[in-house]
Amino acid sequence: MIRTGRGAALLAALAAGSLALAACGGGGDGSSPNELRLWHYEAPDSAMGVAWKQAIEEFERTHPGVKVKFEEKGFEQIQKTAPMVLNSKDAPDILEYNKGNATAGLLSRQGLLEDMTDEVVKRGWDKLLSPNIAVTSKYDAKGVMGGDRWFGVPNYAEYVLLYYNKDLFAKHGVKVPTDYDELLRAMDQFVAKGVTPLANAGAEVMAQHYIYQLALDKADRAWVDAYQRYTGKADLTDAAWTAGATTFADWVKKGYIAKSSVSLKAEDAGVAFMQGKFPMMYSGTWWFGRVAKEARFDWDTMLWPGGSMSPGSGGNLWVIPKGSKNKKLAYDFIDITMKKNIQNALGDAGGVPVAADPSAIKDPKVKRLIENFDALAKNNGLAYYPDWPVPGFYDKWVSAGQKLMNGDSPGEVLGALKKDYDSGVPK
Repeated sequence: MIRTGRGAALLAALAAGSLALAACGGGGDGSSPNELRLWHYEAPDSAMGVAWKQAIEEFERTHPGVKVKFEEKGFEQIQKTAPMVLNSKDAPDILEYNKGNATAGLLSRQGLLEDMTDEVVKRGWDKLLSPNIAVTSKYDAKGVMGGDRWFGVPNYAEYVLLYYNKDLFAKHGVKVPTDYDELLRAMDQFVAKGVTPLANAGAEVMAQHYIYQLALDKADRAWVDAYQRYTGKADLTDAAWTAGATTFADWVKKGYIAKSSVSLKAEDAGVAFMQGKFPMMYSGTWWFGRVAKEARFDWDTMLWPGGSMSPGSGGNLWVIPKGSKNKKLAYDFIDITMKKNIQNALGDAGGVPVAADPSAIKDPKVKRLIENFDALAKNNGLAYYPDWPVPGFYDKWVSAGQKLMNGDSPGEVLGALKKDYDSGVPK
């Protein structure tokens, strides 16, 4: 997902703060035998940033004489330059990269990523990742996810969920919803009291997550796989997509979503929710740690009321460039990020680990976050993200959400998306 899923969505565009680990040897022309060059774009105070700093320290402790050279990169920087950089002598030994057909899948097809299959099986990582998570780690010869070869490994997961402000619900005498009908009633009550129920960002990923979720409410697993993995013929003007787009447009008209949010970015919406201006926000787990730190009200999270599927997946991938000079060290680092102590640290910091000890997680909100993800993964409920299937689709989806908010016909909007999708599906 273009973090989007995180977003998904471009919160990940925050450049990572330097972990400031000194490197020995080597310059800009690749790593020395005593140095592991690592790129990632997670903020240092994020769950991943906290856990991976601990992993780096453990790596250096268990590999005497080897230093990790962490290089500060931004999400957009890696996203836009990866094909060029990974095909050069400047490629790192290991990096975090976005998963999906248009990103990791494309690089695997271009021969820029190491096939990790043998090492994944040897080290048992395939046993730690559920099939629903592993889909975005494995690609076929065309670069389509769900294939038979491993080109990346996630050590965390993510999904989109409903954040809600308990204090605002109590203040306005509104019942916290447990199903879709109750959600509609709650939003009607808030609107009647002059309160916009849902935070939204039309200029980035949040709007498309609403549309996708509302379509998922009318869809099934086969529909998702046809759209995301080309296992069948996907039609972006079908009944489920039409319901999603039409309902979203109606919600804007009804005041559930502010039309003025058409030009807002995810940061705007998230900050407004944390300031207590909205009762609910439908966005990703990547917000969780920040909400925990910054919200000054009683809050919690839940899965989409009444839904059986949600946008989500395994997290972004650790990938190893084909030209990595230190592949063995890169595999060792990934192995450390999969260990229980690092996984537990990730959970304690508000992330969604893939191999933690559940009994080690003490915060009840974090436990619920992980339990809800486990329920989705167990029931094959991770629906990935709407912008994933074809290259360049993220911008098309942003435009589509804005057009629906501005009153364009759902049929015309979906028709344009259908043309873009159909032209991008690998032949």
